[in-house]
Amino acid sequence: MKTLLAVDGSLYTRKMLAYLSTHLEMFSDNHQFTLLSVQDPLPPRARAAVGKEAADAYYLEESAKALEPALKFLARHHIKAKGMTKIGNAGEVIAKTAASGHFDLVIMGSHGHGALRNLVMGSVAAKVLAQCKTPVLLVR
Repeated sequence: MKTLLAVDGSLYTRKMLAYLSTHLEMFSDNHQFTLLSVQDPLPPRARAAVGKEAADAYYLEESAKALEPALKFLARHHIKAKGMTKIGNAGEVIAKTAASGHFDLVIMGSHGHGALRNLVMGSVAAKVLAQCKTPVLLVR
């Protein structure tokens, strides 16, 4: 079974990882975990001003802030995982990655905001649920 873990370094990511580490009985022994960090794209003018190399370095640095602690946490719990970074709208990228990577499950933390706030501000979790054909497990 292939599982995509959407991570952003927040408290909600830590809750999701804690949930995963305490519920491993739900997963088979040949389970594959991939952590995905999605970075918002820099505005075009900012990217042009700093150049491609600096922008790419920025994306990797920001992504490492979410991926490295998550990978270390999983390793301490004897869970092997690999990390990946993508650029774009988080909800869309998570859903597309789940489909293109042929993942069986997406697990992510959720802030648990109310429906009214999600309607006004949007929610990564709501976008993933709306766009993803892969089953999604939200941990609050």
